[in-house]
Amino acid sequence: MPPIIQITDRQRRIPLDREGIAALAAWVLIREGRREGELSLLFTNDPRIRKLNREYLARDRPTDVLAFPQDGAGPLLGDVVISTERVVRQAPEYRQSVHDELALCLIHGILHLTGWRDHPAAAREEMGKREKALLRSWRRKKLWSLTK
Repeated sequence: MPPIIQITDRQRRIPLDREGIAALAAWVLIREGRREGELSLLFTNDPRIRKLNREYLARDRPTDVLAFPQDGAGPLLGDVVISTERVVRQAPEYRQSVHDELALCLIHGILHLTGWRDHPAAAREEMGKREKALLRSWRRKKLWSLTK
């Protein structure tokens, strides 16, 4: 049974393609050895992600993506929260499309749930390489879009 992906859309910046997002999420999980389990995705705005960042990580600022892995042995892998406001703002800074920035944030969050870390710097570099490799492979396959 493939991973179960639950998507909650609480933003208005980007018209999301739920089928495409679920497909990318499941595809990344499978490539990371997680063929089963449940993943929850929340797409939101800067004020909401800032509140979550402050509450759970004691960082009083908005961010692009948060990941909350579940440590138990059950089927729930965890939650990924993405601020689409931040995605839209960051895309030109990183010289890429909103679609690719959204995909990278999603991939980044899922990698955290599967055990990847971005601290210290060496781990961040390895994680960044993995994110880009997954995005390149996803693009080559010309799989689903994430936006409408």
